[in-house]
Amino acid sequence: MNLRLGLFAGVLVLTSAPALAEVYRNVDAQGNVTFSDEPSDGAEEVRVKPVTTVTLPKPADVQEPEKLRQVAEEEGSAYSSVRIVAPNDDEAFHSGSGDVAFRVASKPGLKEGHRYEVTLDGQPVGQTTSDTVTVRNVFRGTHNAGVNIIDENGVQVKTGESISFTIHRPSVNN
Repeated sequence: MNLRLGLFAGVLVLTSAPALAEVYRNVDAQGNVTFSDEPSDGAEEVRVKPVTTVTLPKPADVQEPEKLRQVAEEEGSAYSSVRIVAPNDDEAFHSGSGDVAFRVASKPGLKEGHRYEVTLDGQPVGQTTSDTVTVRNVFRGTHNAGVNIIDENGVQVKTGESISFTIHRPSVNN
């Protein structure tokens, strides 16, 4: 028993030694700054903050990507469709503020824990459990919008067809 305790204490001392290492800062005659773990003439000791460590989850706690994909496919197969109801594909409209209200629908309606995610030009811009997502201050021009159904883990389970629309906004030039 004492041998185990002695070995444990020895390992503890050896592994903690690097954490107690000192750092020295030295400036030479030309103004060059160097850092070292060994003291030298004119060097000053630098207090270094402890390093932040992150504990990662155990591999058993992380779901395999293949398993997530299978679950997403099973959940997605429960939906026959998801789509953007408004604006219409290839629609052009005026919006002084640049606000665009996207109305979305799925068949059947959303399951518990799922939500709609609207994307604009490939970037997610809003999520909802209702049927409307309003995106504010959309720049003038033509954009592509899409809709996905996201599960409680944030995984896409169903993707709808994307649409294209053009938004006109007033400018100082016209």
